[in-house]
Amino acid sequence: MHQDVQAYNEALSPADKAICQLLAREIDQHLSGAENKIWHRHPVWFLNGNPIVGYSKLKDAVRLLFWSGQSFEEEGLQPEGSFKAAEARYTDVKQVDTALLKRWLEKSAKIQWDYKNIVKRKGVLERLS
Repeated sequence: MHQDVQAYNEALSPADKAICQLLAREIDQHLSGAENKIWHRHPVWFLNGNPIVGYSKLKDAVRLLFWSGQSFEEEGLQPEGSFKAAEARYTDVKQVDTALLKRWLEKSAKIQWDYKNIVKRKGVLERLS
């Protein structure tokens, strides 16, 4: 885990820290080869420069966000925003289903939309193979 991500997690309340530490460990384990860093003030993992998954502390929960998550066709992920992102929210570490998270992470490596070039394409997303 990147030291800036560790610092992000350490700054949270004990309950939120437990959620984020578990998410980071699972993401690191199941998304091998991903670059991990703080991006727009939140921990995010990238494959070939494309954002794949990240999490952030919201007022009332920790949000796990998959940039291409709407294309996973998975229960437990809710659409987020006007592109292809989907999220899950947690208020307790016991809510994190690691088997389900592993499946989402496997899909996140295979099902990607090209967010890396969205500005260059003037807001148009293209599916990566």
